[in-house]
Amino acid sequence: MLGRRILKDRVAHGTMATLTVFVILMVLVMAVGLCLKSAPVLEGQSLWTLLGSSEWKPMKGQFGFLPFIMGTLWVTFLAVLIALPISLLTAIFLTEYARPVVRRFVFPALDILAALPSVIYGVWGMLVIVPWISERLAPHFVEFSSGYTVLAAGIVLGVMVIPLLVSLFIEVFSSVPMELREASIALGATRWQTTRKVVLRKTLPGVLAATVLAISRAMGETIAVLMVCGCVIGIPTSVLDSAYPIPALIANNYGEMLSMPLYESALMFAALILFAVVLIFNLISRIVLYRIERRDA
Repeated sequence: MLGRRILKDRVAHGTMATLTVFVILMVLVMAVGLCLKSAPVLEGQSLWTLLGSSEWKPMKGQFGFLPFIMGTLWVTFLAVLIALPISLLTAIFLTEYARPVVRRFVFPALDILAALPSVIYGVWGMLVIVPWISERLAPHFVEFSSGYTVLAAGIVLGVMVIPLLVSLFIEVFSSVPMELREASIALGATRWQTTRKVVLRKTLPGVLAATVLAISRAMGETIAVLMVCGCVIGIPTSVLDSAYPIPALIANNYGEMLSMPLYESALMFAALILFAVVLIFNLISRIVLYRIERRDA
């Protein structure tokens, strides 16, 4: 009997270790595959030329990715700027202030929003956000705008990210023991002071981790952003300019450009850029989280 239990334990340990190694290898295989596919375009132009140039002329073999990188950053950080305060305050209300009956209705609504296909958000953006920007907002600042702008993409993407962020924040805030809240209130703190000084301070690493996850999710979004960003090659200078994020570039051109090996390699290099940006961003965030946890330990 004891030998059987030991055998089961070893099998379970070996299975979990194998799956863990497999997950790590998946990331490495993806990175190696993208590097191999990107090799032809890297042989024709230097890395700094590809990353720092704005010239995009595939027929002439010129691939400048700077407009696409900047478009991705503009849209992503605008979306997070919109979604983060809304999500944070909503999660605080639901965990610290809302009655159970309110949570019973809000949680299913968040699940529905999170489960909606991205194309629905894109259609909503085209029918509502784009006309509002073109007809109502933009005339106050510029002479003309089609509405297909960084702002439209940021709003649509921000709305998409909100359910994810709210759910993550609720999980993080719910991990704080109720005894800490009760001790703070017993010492004379108000509910808001308890939230700000106890709950938020205790969960700061978790909040940062959730935000990083949302940024990574936003960077890779394709269909909804593709439908409202304008897809104009150029570096945006304001939120009322059109943009062309990297996921939209790949989705727009990959299928019909397979007959041009160099163009296909350039699109694979675009995917490699997106992969590297998300990876570097997550590594930096992990370093920051590690330092915060060491400081608070």
